[in-house]
Amino acid sequence: MNKFNYFKPSTLTEASEILRKYGENAHILNGGTDLVVRIREDLLNPEAVVDIKGIEELHHINYNEKEGLTVGACVSLSDMAHNEAVVKHFPVIADSAEVVGSGQIRNLATMVGNNCNASPLADTATPLLALDANLLVYSPEGNKKISIHDFFVGVRKTSLKTGEIVIAIRVPSYTSMKGVFKKASRRKDVDLSTVCTTVVRINNDEIRIALGAVAPTPIRAKKAEGFAKGKDLTDEVVHQIAKLAVEDATPIDDVRGSKEYRLHMVEVLVRRSLEELRY
Repeated sequence: MNKFNYFKPSTLTEASEILRKYGENAHILNGGTDLVVRIREDLLNPEAVVDIKGIEELHHINYNEKEGLTVGACVSLSDMAHNEAVVKHFPVIADSAEVVGSGQIRNLATMVGNNCNASPLADTATPLLALDANLLVYSPEGNKKISIHDFFVGVRKTSLKTGEIVIAIRVPSYTSMKGVFKKASRRKDVDLSTVCTTVVRINNDEIRIALGAVAPTPIRAKKAEGFAKGKDLTDEVVHQIAKLAVEDATPIDDVRGSKEYRLHMVEVLVRRSLEELRY
């Protein structure tokens, strides 16, 4: 491991200034479950590591009907997944958090970090896409809100600019919402997704489908969603939606699975999710 400068600022302004000073050679340390591994394996050689865990305002999680759920950048996956408001109002998010790595990993890792890594197979990204979440961002030019649909721009690439820091993720409230998260992996536990999906039903007439590990970024299956709008989930409709979901997927072959296997699993996971949403 190469040497680097370690900073632990107590304010967002201070953290942002350090990030701007070092530019592309600076990386944020939050849970560290991805960053530390990449540094140790010489995949990253930062000049500066900026530990944001000392910024108190990033550790909060709140829910109200008007704004929805707000999860701070430093809230661990374990704390979020067992939070009463998350479990009650957004169980699909809690379900996705519960399958990220091991219990030890979830005690450190965060949902903000899981998404800022911009991995195509981030488990918590698909429910956030399906629920139209926003990322709240500190910027030297003034705080702003970025739709998660605009946040991912490529493999490990986001729309954040130098000096910008994600403060929290906000998920809007829904009068009626039921969701199902599913994951296919080589092992049942402690493994990366070969394919992951989130299917939600909003107000009983809108189906949203998000797919992970089948494109350069997590995606929504728009063709399938358009077909499903307002339809009863009969067996025939469910099978057609699942087949259409495959059309938006553009997976690759890798060590976790072939392109053909991933396409097959998209159809299987979406179909099974829709069947669960009927009840």
